[in-house]
Amino acid sequence: MAAPDSSLGAGLHHVALKTKSWETALAFYKDVLGFSEKITWAYPDGNRAGMLDLGRGNHLEIFEDRNYTPAANGALLHLALRTTDVDTVIGRVRAAGCKITVEPKDVIIKTTNGVGPVPVRIAFFEGPNGEIWELFKNELT
Repeated sequence: MAAPDSSLGAGLHHVALKTKSWETALAFYKDVLGFSEKITWAYPDGNRAGMLDLGRGNHLEIFEDRNYTPAANGALLHLALRTTDVDTVIGRVRAAGCKITVEPKDVIIKTTNGVGPVPVRIAFFEGPNGEIWELFKNELT
């Protein structure tokens, strides 16, 4: 069996979910499941988002959308893979014929919980079954 590709680093970084109620979701994941707030941010439209720490480098990302109505197939938004090299991996994805939905780019997450700006490099693509994957590189989370 082949060893895992070292450019993917340590595996899954986060799972992202949509929520209609930021407060309800945050309370559930923090108070019920014991996740801790890692970073949070807000969008110009007032919707909020954040990453909750599950431990051992695993995170749950929540995106508030007050107009959201859960789909019959659930609230899963995308799956994110931690990587040490977004560009190399997206090159392999492109070569495999997958649709790139967001080209590699650097983003600064302007946090709202006092952590300060968090630089990340990301890219998104559709997997072979239409699932949405994010490639995610950063130092803080």
